[in-house]
Amino acid sequence: MKKITIISILFSFVSSFTIAAEVNVFNARHYKADAELYGKFTNKTGIKVNLINGKSGALEKRIISEGADSSADLYITADAGRCGAMDAKGALQGGLTSGPIKAAVPKSFRTSKWVGIAKRARIIYYSPERVTGAELSGMTYEGLADPKWKGRLVIRKSSNIYNKSLVASLIKNNGKAATAAWAEGVVANMARTPTGNDRAQIMAVAAGEADIAVANTYYLALMLSGKKGPEQQEAAKKVKAFFPNQNDRGTHMNVSCAALVKGAPNKANAIKLVEFLLTPESQEHFTNNTFEFPMIDGVSPSPLVVNNLGLDFKQDMKTKLASYGKNQAAAVEVMTAAGWK
Repeated sequence: MKKITIISILFSFVSSFTIAAEVNVFNARHYKADAELYGKFTNKTGIKVNLINGKSGALEKRIISEGADSSADLYITADAGRCGAMDAKGALQGGLTSGPIKAAVPKSFRTSKWVGIAKRARIIYYSPERVTGAELSGMTYEGLADPKWKGRLVIRKSSNIYNKSLVASLIKNNGKAATAAWAEGVVANMARTPTGNDRAQIMAVAAGEADIAVANTYYLALMLSGKKGPEQQEAAKKVKAFFPNQNDRGTHMNVSCAALVKGAPNKANAIKLVEFLLTPESQEHFTNNTFEFPMIDGVSPSPLVVNNLGLDFKQDMKTKLASYGKNQAAAVEVMTAAGWK
C-alpha cells in the first residue's frame, strides 16, 4: 500500500508540474506570425503554449458553453468590443493587473480582465485624384454623413466587428439619437451595398468605384508589402490615408486584446504570457509582421506604416475601449434601423 501511495504522490506531483508548465490560448487572430512569437515565449520560459485557433464567434461560443469545464486560459482576438462582450457574459475574470501590464498599457486600453496587446486605427482612405484637401480639412467620423459624400463612400457591412466598435464609440461620444441620424446619413452616402473586407474597400477607391473608404490602418501596409499580390499592392499605391477627428478627441483606436478567461487552469502562466506580449521584443514582432501600432512606448511601427501612414496623429485616448462592448448592442440596433446592410 505504501508503494502505491508513493507512486500516486509522484504521479500527482508530475501531473501538477506538467500543468504548471503550459498555457492554453484560444486564438482568434489569424496571423501565422503569432505562432512564432509563442514559440519564443516557450523558449524563454519553458511554458508550452497550446494554441486553439478558430473564428472569434466559434471560440467564444465554446468558452461560454463549456463554462467551468473550459480549458481556456486566454482568449486573444482582434477587437476590444469582443473582449468587452465576453466580459458582459461573465466569461472573464480579473487578474491582468501586474506592474508590467499597468506600466505598458494606457488606462483607456485595458481593464483588469482584458488588455490591448497591439493597436490599430480605423481611418479614412481617399483618392488624391478625386478628393481635394479642402474637402478633407477638419474631417471627422461624424462628417461621413455629410451629403457632399453622397455616392462616394464605401464601408464594410454592419455585422463587421470593427464597424460595431466604431459606431459604439460614436454612441459613447455623441449619444444614441445623434448616432442613429449619422448612420442614416452614412447609408445615404454609400456608393454600393457593403461587401467585402477592409482591403476590398481600399480596392474600390483605387478602382474609381468610390472616393473614400473606411478601413483599419494595417491593411494598407499589408497590401503595400506585396503579401497579398501585385494587384493589391498597386491598388494601395493609388490611395492616401487620412486620420479623422484631429481637432477634437482624436482618431478612433482599437486593439488586439488578450482576455483572462474565468476559471483559467493556468492563470499565472497566462499572466506571464500577456506580460511577454508587451515586451519590446514581442511588440517589434507585431509591428513588423502584422503592421499594427505598438502598444508600448519605445517601439516604432513598421517602416511601411511610418512611410505611408505616418506617426504624427492624435489618438483618441479619451474614449475607454471598454465602452465598445457596452454599446455594441446599441450600435447594431442603430445600424439596422438605418438600413445598413
